[in-house]
Amino acid sequence: MSPPPADPASPDALAACALAAFDQVLACRADLRPRPGQRRMAECVAETFAGATLGAVEEGEEPVRAIAVIEAGTGVGKSLAYAAPAIALALARKTRVLISTATVALQEQLVLKDLPALAAAMDEPFRFALAKGRGRYVCKLKLARLAGEGDAAEDDLFADELLDESGLPPGSDAERQARAQFYGALARSLGRDWDGDRDSLPQPPAPEAWWPVAAEASSCTGKHCPVFGSCTYFEKRRELVGAQVIVVNHDLLLASLGGRNLPALDNSLLVLDEAHHLPSVALDKFACSMDLGATAWIETLGARCRRIGGLVLVAEAADAPRLATELQQGLAALQQLLLQLYAAEFAAAREGPEGVRVRAADGRLPEALAEPLALVRAVAEAFLDALAGVAKALRAQIRELPDEARRLSVLYAQLGMLTPRLEQVHATAQLLLTDPPDASPPVAKWFTLQGGVRGPRVRAHASHVLPGGSLRAQLWGGVRAAVMSSATLRAGDAFDFFLREAGLAGDEAVRTLSVASPFDYAAQGRFVVVETRADPKDAARFTPEMVALLLADLAGVRRGALVLFTSREQMRHAVAALPPALRALVLAQGELPRTVLLQRHRAAVAAGGPSIVFGLQSFGEGMDLPGAQCEQLFIAKLPFASPDDPVGETRAAWLRASGRDAFTELVLPATAMRLAQWAGRAIRTEDDHCSIHCYDKRLLTTAFGRRLLAALPPFARWRRDPEGRLVALE
Repeated sequence: MSPPPADPASPDALAACALAAFDQVLACRADLRPRPGQRRMAECVAETFAGATLGAVEEGEEPVRAIAVIEAGTGVGKSLAYAAPAIALALARKTRVLISTATVALQEQLVLKDLPALAAAMDEPFRFALAKGRGRYVCKLKLARLAGEGDAAEDDLFADELLDESGLPPGSDAERQARAQFYGALARSLGRDWDGDRDSLPQPPAPEAWWPVAAEASSCTGKHCPVFGSCTYFEKRRELVGAQVIVVNHDLLLASLGGRNLPALDNSLLVLDEAHHLPSVALDKFACSMDLGATAWIETLGARCRRIGGLVLVAEAADAPRLATELQQGLAALQQLLLQLYAAEFAAAREGPEGVRVRAADGRLPEALAEPLALVRAVAEAFLDALAGVAKALRAQIRELPDEARRLSVLYAQLGMLTPRLEQVHATAQLLLTDPPDASPPVAKWFTLQGGVRGPRVRAHASHVLPGGSLRAQLWGGVRAAVMSSATLRAGDAFDFFLREAGLAGDEAVRTLSVASPFDYAAQGRFVVVETRADPKDAARFTPEMVALLLADLAGVRRGALVLFTSREQMRHAVAALPPALRALVLAQGELPRTVLLQRHRAAVAAGGPSIVFGLQSFGEGMDLPGAQCEQLFIAKLPFASPDDPVGETRAAWLRASGRDAFTELVLPATAMRLAQWAGRAIRTEDDHCSIHCYDKRLLTTAFGRRLLAALPPFARWRRDPEGRLVALE
């Protein structure tokens, strides 16, 4: 008797179907070669996405969650390994795939190259689309007002939107005329040679010029807007509706939690590529800050709320000017108190990009700040309630009076353009007042001070210190099926550090997989540890010695080379020391836009000549320089991910106070992942050959250094002593 036919909807059958789709793509693409590691990854993806429960469940039923965390070494071909089975499963289960990345480069690779190739190779057709934050698109209604179109009575509605960073009106007539010309040119090109996407403009506009015309949610009336039918943002949204695959970035993914901009995560297949970035993106996304010195916008918002509230008969709006005055006074008093309480600390602090910075030790604020902060929070909350009442009344009138929709939508936009600032004030005051229990991690709290012609300006900041807690609360509770992938997710040989940072430690739904690179690292590359006489911790002695050794090595570069520095000051020293002949070959980060710099480097190498790129951390990952473009890689110093930012400092202090080792738990795992990323720039294809020099002898002289070295790909390893002698390492 033959066995009964397998249920085609069973997890095993679905996984087999998805894997068959992957195999078919591989078989029909002559440009692809079979890789055992890639297929193991595809199997893991298929099993993960086939086994999860999607959509609604019966009352009392517990949905099955499945999350795979996959480290796929360089060259595995991870985008095909996750995309082919995920798309096949999405089509079979009548759901969608959401692919989130950290960088624009990978988004473009997926949308312009990988997904079109997959669509051509797979039997069942599918559609894909790129989703961007709505602030990347122009609001036609705002642009028309600022370009001088429409009734004269409406023309001044946005006059006070063009505020400088201090909340003050723009300066000269020439500046105002230049802005009017800018918006006029945008309006004329819209619909002809411009599609309304900020990223497709020939020259990206400055943030302060773009902000007043951005299609932000807080100033949008949606389908009730008179230009809704031709809205650039909603046209793009409609493209997403019919797409089975949507590509986003981590920032938009986190910003969309709890909203309806993206498919529901409990009924979608989620892929997080470049997943090692997710914890840092989460920290930035869930942090908040408020400016205590630039508050002119608050008076503007109060006046608008009263005026517009009077038009739509909201009695509570009459209190808005009073609330605005109280809030401005409260923020000014808070700033003055901070300047007094932290006078010595501000005076002793070193100047940085944000001015001088003072951190509240252990996340504890002086008791004297509690009452002023509570007052700011209470007034901001009452102000927000008044604004919500006016916004609700406006939306109702827009629905009931379609002939007045244009005028009312402009009024709604006026309120919405400044409301997010007020929400930030409320959120920051709330988080600054948060004091977790002693055993719990603290909230990082810090203040920055900048001087100016109009006096000092203090900005208050607050952030949770553990990204895992925020991700667990905000993201993972709503996810049923997910795959996280990157070339570097392990610290050493363990996933523990990443799982903690990502909020997945102890989650029973998680499985991990490490897939080795197919490259023959021992034959294709060598890693040389260059010993200096100076201790790398002694920057005053180390940097000049390292630069001298680096310049001697750079003299031997014949094709493409990449030099990675751990600080801008270190790179500045090296650039200043370059002799004219070498200086002509060097393209230093910051001298040109990244795309232009890389174009020049590739062109120089393609022409047969040498070219050397100097870069910092952002050039240490996501940089793809195959073949002759990077035949030599130089690492100036171990890229320690030291907790020198307020969030990291607060976390490290908490670990030490708890009797734990911040270096072992925090610094070393992050450094291991960063060093692996940097070394990963060396070999990008099976045909590449590259020599890596690292000028940090701690890789050999310290226990932690030897652990870092052992965790790198198995390059042929050499030691070069201070006399220049090369010795092979076992």
